[in-house]
Amino acid sequence: MSSLIEVDGIGKTYGSVIALRDVSTVVNAGEVTCVLGDNGAGKSTLIKILAGVHQHDRGEFRVEGEPVRFTSPREALDRGIATVYQDLAVVPLMSVWRNFFLGSEPTVGFGPFRMLDRRKGKETTKKALADMGIDLRDVEQPVGTLSGGERQCVAIARAVHFGAKVLILDEPTAALGVKQAGVVLRYVAQARDRGLGVVLITHNPHHAYPVADRFLLLKRGAPLGHYEKPEIDLPELTRQMAGGAELEALEHELRSVENG
Repeated sequence: MSSLIEVDGIGKTYGSVIALRDVSTVVNAGEVTCVLGDNGAGKSTLIKILAGVHQHDRGEFRVEGEPVRFTSPREALDRGIATVYQDLAVVPLMSVWRNFFLGSEPTVGFGPFRMLDRRKGKETTKKALADMGIDLRDVEQPVGTLSGGERQCVAIARAVHFGAKVLILDEPTAALGVKQAGVVLRYVAQARDRGLGVVLITHNPHHAYPVADRFLLLKRGAPLGHYEKPEIDLPELTRQMAGGAELEALEHELRSVENG
């Protein structure tokens, strides 16, 4: 199994605040590594380090075996690491195909006579979406008219098309209903099956479990557990996410009050 990303004991401090400490995991080609945790668990800090937005202070971050310390998201992208944030970087009034290319539009002609190649843009977008199993009626429609799930799927297809090796998804199902979340998770599985390494960030174990190969649980910036899928079932993952022992202690306390 080829490791695309490895983080070994990485940490990040902002002033006197420890945002992340001693976190280790691996992202393999054709697998999904799921990072779970509530708000303030350190999930965003971790993805910002992987995506080149912030640099780690401690530990080692390796891409395809080589130690790296990105100074910008562009550097991460050049190494094949694409990040799709929760607040998708789309222009709502612009068409689906223009959003698909955003900044990398195909052109015809030379020099000052260079023009936007609309036909090629639309055809490429349609094909890239179809290859991922996404059937959009019209790539000319404004991206703002798509559902939240469809927008996430376009962003995933865009990253795949532009040659991402690692796809980082920041809470892609957070604001979606059950059906839409299912649609997005299907495309996460598609990206995995095409050989990408996927990092799925979520606070929902029910969304994570069906597609993930391994789980990294974070709490207040520190690892709570690291499991391969055969080592943990959904009820146990949910229990750990809910704070397991803390929850049991609370239930015990409430029972004592009721019985007292």
